[in-house]
Amino acid sequence: MHGSRLTHPPEGSNRAHQPSIAFCFLYTGSRDVRSKGGLLTTVCCDASGGPAYALEGSVFIAGAAVQWLRDGLGLIKTAAETEALARGVESTGGVYFVPAFVGLGAPHWDMEARGAILGLTRGTGVKEVARATLEAMAYQTKDVVDVMASDSGEPLREIRVDGGGCQNDFLMQFQADLLGVRVDRPERIETTALGAGYLAGLGAGFWKDPAEIARLRRTQKAFSPAMPPDAARKLHDG
Repeated sequence: MHGSRLTHPPEGSNRAHQPSIAFCFLYTGSRDVRSKGGLLTTVCCDASGGPAYALEGSVFIAGAAVQWLRDGLGLIKTAAETEALARGVESTGGVYFVPAFVGLGAPHWDMEARGAILGLTRGTGVKEVARATLEAMAYQTKDVVDVMASDSGEPLREIRVDGGGCQNDFLMQFQADLLGVRVDRPERIETTALGAGYLAGLGAGFWKDPAEIARLRRTQKAFSPAMPPDAARKLHDG
């Protein structure tokens, strides 16, 4: 969270880390917010070592679903191919992918759930499946973020993303469309290591205060919602 500068964010910002597993965090500072919708209250610390809190939601399968397309099904050779495939069709054609390979994480917590690809027809091809896989990552993130907004009582205004999955422009735009907020991708996407470096530098006196570090963050690309809210809601509702 320090790497994403969530400890000094615009009001209503949260972080979505999207490697093989996706983690979503909403920094609540000194407020110990207890979720009513299936999220975790994570104990953090501020830059001075004082107590702080965040709401956390874990999505068990995110980028790992793309790995399955590559290693399990042999549909792609590299994860990067999914973006061009997804853009090659206007929609999934009604196909939905539920990547519950090991159950469902937050906010559902259903360990007995298993994966499914629904809506297949004779016209379904690799492009539709690739697009449905990317969209599934965004749908799962929305499930978590919606609960965060409800639990915190604060409207969400921005998502700060990091991790390998955030390099996919199609996924980031679809995420912005679903959530109806700006999605911000930084120049340096490995922000976990970056945050550790920031804290080390602060402790060693290299930077004088957290505000100085906050000014170091640079946006590489921002994605604004481009889909009508009703259309986004219809897609999410299935």
